[in-house]
Amino acid sequence: MTANQPKPLLPVVNRPIMEHVLRLLKRHGITETVVTLQFLAALVRNYFGDGDELGMSLQYATEDVPLGTAGSVKNAEDRLRDDRFLVISGDALTDIDLTDMIRFHRENSALVTIGLKRVPNPLEFGIIIVDDGGRVQRFLEKPTWGQVFSDTVNTGIYIMEPEVLDAVAAGEPVDWSSDVFPALLDRGAAIYGYVADGYWEDVGTHDSYLKAQADALSGRVNLEIGGFELSPGVWVADSASVDPDAVLKGPLLIGDYAKVEAGAELREYTVLGNNAVVREGAFLHRAVVHDNVYLGPGAHLRGCVVGKSTDIMAGARIEENAVIGDECVIEPEAYVTSGVKVYPFKTIEAGAVVNTSVIWESRGQRNLFGPRGVSGLVNVEITAELCVRLASAYATTLKKGEYVVTSRDCSLAARALKRAVIGALTAGAINVLDLEAAPLPVTRFHTARESAAGGITLRTTPGDPQSVDIVIMDGRGADLPPAAQRKLERVFSRQEFRRAFPGEIAELTYPARAVEDYTHELLRHVDVGDVRDMKVVVDCAGGTSSLVLPTLLGRVGVEVLTVNARLDDVSPTETLAERRRDLQRLSELVSSSRAAFGVRFDPVGERIALVDEMGQLINDERSLLVVLDLVAAERRGGQVALPVTTTRVAEQVCRFHGVQVQWTSTALDALTSAAAGPDMIFAADGRGGFVVPEFSPAIDGLASFMRLLGLVARTRLSLSQIDARIPEVKMLKRAIPTPWAAKGAVMRSVIEAAEAEHEGRRIDTTDGVRVAHDDGSWVLVLPAASEPVTDLWAEAGDMDGAQALLERWARIVEQAAM
Repeated sequence: MTANQPKPLLPVVNRPIMEHVLRLLKRHGITETVVTLQFLAALVRNYFGDGDELGMSLQYATEDVPLGTAGSVKNAEDRLRDDRFLVISGDALTDIDLTDMIRFHRENSALVTIGLKRVPNPLEFGIIIVDDGGRVQRFLEKPTWGQVFSDTVNTGIYIMEPEVLDAVAAGEPVDWSSDVFPALLDRGAAIYGYVADGYWEDVGTHDSYLKAQADALSGRVNLEIGGFELSPGVWVADSASVDPDAVLKGPLLIGDYAKVEAGAELREYTVLGNNAVVREGAFLHRAVVHDNVYLGPGAHLRGCVVGKSTDIMAGARIEENAVIGDECVIEPEAYVTSGVKVYPFKTIEAGAVVNTSVIWESRGQRNLFGPRGVSGLVNVEITAELCVRLASAYATTLKKGEYVVTSRDCSLAARALKRAVIGALTAGAINVLDLEAAPLPVTRFHTARESAAGGITLRTTPGDPQSVDIVIMDGRGADLPPAAQRKLERVFSRQEFRRAFPGEIAELTYPARAVEDYTHELLRHVDVGDVRDMKVVVDCAGGTSSLVLPTLLGRVGVEVLTVNARLDDVSPTETLAERRRDLQRLSELVSSSRAAFGVRFDPVGERIALVDEMGQLINDERSLLVVLDLVAAERRGGQVALPVTTTRVAEQVCRFHGVQVQWTSTALDALTSAAAGPDMIFAADGRGGFVVPEFSPAIDGLASFMRLLGLVARTRLSLSQIDARIPEVKMLKRAIPTPWAAKGAVMRSVIEAAEAEHEGRRIDTTDGVRVAHDDGSWVLVLPAASEPVTDLWAEAGDMDGAQALLERWARIVEQAAM
């Protein structure tokens, strides 16, 4: 829709969004306006001119390169120095009471007043917290669900005193919310937030664009609709021609000089552009049709958008969420299926069924990436075609000629799909270093070591042999951070992929000593002294760790009993029952062989499960504490990184040994980023994932096992003795169903409840909202990133206390979610 026009020119009820914004300004007495431009600036200038037709005075300030939200205003500084000014986006539909907002600004003698609005899903906006007087306390730009502690977001509408521009660097990309406002807040500047009651919709997605049209037709937003109201909710322009035998069911709008023939049916929330023609028998429902569109006899449009000057011929069908660009031809009987988008100037042949170019629609996780990367059923959701598009999008985000490391687990599906990934990367001018079948830690190691731009590995989804995960890494070998995920998703959804010229097709190479290099570096960094007389039992789970362990263990000389040391391409993952069976067998082997301990790797060598010398399984929570105690007792100083969901018994262990805890969020890359910090001696995720910071900041089951060998060899205590001396954990967890649209309101209610009872409590928003009591008990409320649920953790001195705490906050969440 914006391939050949700037978003402010997209029409809502047949007028550009920016025109609605300018009309709002005029209604509130603001007529002197500067328009900052960058993308396709001439189109905006040509449409609005000097503003005389709107009774306004428009001037323009054009950016040669994008300068950000603040930099663009700084670029117009010479026209803003005389008096306070208002900043408003040209691509958000709103009827906020600007006059009242200006009054609020004056009464508070504010330097900056920020327009705020409560929204159901605050993920794509900047969250702002204000006190009871409206003064801003905190900013957070585009949070993850774990960082959502309010549903009050920044609308991008600001009232400012001219001296604010002194805080903006000239000629540089600068953003208000992430750069200028936090700096002003740190200096104690008077920044206020005005919570608006009016309508505001950031028109940034196909869904929000259709919603804005429906809201305008339904009267939810106060704006001018051209034409007269033929019947309740049916708006028809004076110059339109509508046959009396046409069926009109409002609310809907028919534009200037449009023609609707007899037998055509226009139903709710349809917008027909100027000069559009609808022939007999055509059907439109929730369809937004731009100017100069021709709809042939029997054409069928439902829940879609059709760009200007497009011809939809007889009998063609356009389904839900499809987008047809400007100046396209959809020939007779063609069928454009749900979610498809057709770029401008294309022709769809007669009778064609078009089901490619799928937009990633809203679903449970609301985005492309989930907690394990990009996941789905093999050859249903994760197909070779999707792998090509995903790898092409990833290649497009990188520079030509850079290197990407690829690998897979032992499954046949991962092998086949990786070939599609490699083909797309090399076609996108990205060189590939393929490790073939390799443990995930080895892939992360080589991605960081080879100065690669990133990595991709394909693995069977844990516990689900029918599904596969595509894990995409950055140059550190860490999971792609949220900002990079969003960038990749934008390219993926638009399908604007870069292709190499014939001479730029990149190369595929196979590093010769991948395993040897990894084991050499690991043994150089991890102390495995005094282990020669130790006996251990190792279960490779039929996974890729079996490719590395023989080389590792052969060099340290430990006595090992190994099971499942083969690549099992038939069963590349295990069910819960199979995992329990194998752990039981491992326990029996450890106790019968009198081994020091047993370890079981997951199929990609990333996580481990521990069995003590008595043959007792140590659960993941206790494993974290046991290994933490071993590391802290030996190091006697430094820092450890743990997610906020970890039991606070870990703090007791650390204090005993003079070690400090750094709490992290549960985001995919948060633990890796923290583990890369200075003075780090240990990190873990509480799910069997451990980090050996002196070797790598990534979770690594192989490195953790080697480190554990040395630690156990040097201690005088067995794992069961260490476990016994660590206090019991009194922690409970619960998941509460929460509709996506209610998550922001839930977190606002939680933080309001916490602040209302601030006496004797501390509030931590590292991830979600954690309320800590003076007696050491605490509760954490954290919206799940990929499911419509809110997770709660509660810990206290006893289980009854934890249960009471959990029940109390569960009620708050449930009430807010209703």
